[in-house]
Amino acid sequence: MAMMKMKINGYRLRALLSTSLSSSPFHSVPSRTFSSSSFENVGFIGLGNMGSRMANNLLKAGYKMTVHDVNCNVMKKYSDMGVSTKQTPFEVAEASDVVITMLPSSSHVLNVYNGPDGLLQGGDLLTPQLFIDSSTIDPQTSRKLAVSVSNCILKEKKVWIHITYVENWENPVMLDAPVSGGVVAAEAGSLTFMVGGSEDVYLAAKSLLLSMGKNTIFCGGPGNGSVAKICNNLAMAISMLGLSEALALGQSLGITASTLTKIFNSSSARCWSSDSYNPVPGVMQGVPSSRNYSGGFASKLMAKDLNLAAASAEEVGQRCPLTFLAPNIYTEICNDGHETEDFSCVFQHYYSGKSKRNYVHLCKYSLVAKSIGFHPNNSRWT
Repeated sequence: MAMMKMKINGYRLRALLSTSLSSSPFHSVPSRTFSSSSFENVGFIGLGNMGSRMANNLLKAGYKMTVHDVNCNVMKKYSDMGVSTKQTPFEVAEASDVVITMLPSSSHVLNVYNGPDGLLQGGDLLTPQLFIDSSTIDPQTSRKLAVSVSNCILKEKKVWIHITYVENWENPVMLDAPVSGGVVAAEAGSLTFMVGGSEDVYLAAKSLLLSMGKNTIFCGGPGNGSVAKICNNLAMAISMLGLSEALALGQSLGITASTLTKIFNSSSARCWSSDSYNPVPGVMQGVPSSRNYSGGFASKLMAKDLNLAAASAEEVGQRCPLTFLAPNIYTEICNDGHETEDFSCVFQHYYSGKSKRNYVHLCKYSLVAKSIGFHPNNSRWT
């Protein structure tokens, strides 16, 4: 009986789809289903540390790729791999069902979309049905681009088939989908995507995103993915600053960072910066502080994201004192020559914190010096 009901429901669904399609004002126009299966031809623009690894995972997943980057050497690498490369973003758009961008800043994104030979330079008629921007940019830019994209018309009408109804799509759509996880997660295909835009479009694109990550979170309307990303990085930076400040103060007052870390991680001060990304060299293995702050998330990128948060807070008149202080600290670190080091280097380069090894040596030296009457802080005999 259950099997019979399933068959009847299947007939009803096919009848519904048939009726809907035949009554569509676009039924005479060539069309395709707007679903994840339609995204066979994927364009990717921005093949840097993050973008290249995301594109590689899409290749592994079997998507037909067309790519573009300003770096000629990177383009040659992909061309040698048999991947189609194009000289302009517009050429990528013409060859793609969906275009993904992963770029350094808002100005780069605007140039790729609106600049000469940009993605939207086809005028009102566009080939891609979906644009996904995974760059970390300000929400205002994300929202303006979403409007610009939706004001265009698809060269080929799409029909999006839902479980219970059929929708005809004349306009391309856009998602802002910045990521969390860094280069390591991009390599492993375990990124988290924070997605803003239409929820239906998000659901259609979900399997594509999961070819590059392990988590996708729908954040609401256009620009909300960008909001989530800058708020996430703001909280991460302030947490790192607070932890570094406490650890450096503890060292100055005579307690080791290792001991404080054990206390923090088993008490109310526990946080990601302490138990998973500790900034003190020698306290934790496998994190940037254990390799002279190389790799990880560059301080210059953190400064950029914090400036985006500060600008957004100012625009809406939100009182955020720490939001305005944090970018000043990271800008100072960058100006002192540490812009390429991981953002956890704030412990050493701003707070003058000591590595586990150096702190132990300093303590031993201080005990010896004190025993013979020498004061190590001002180099005088007491």
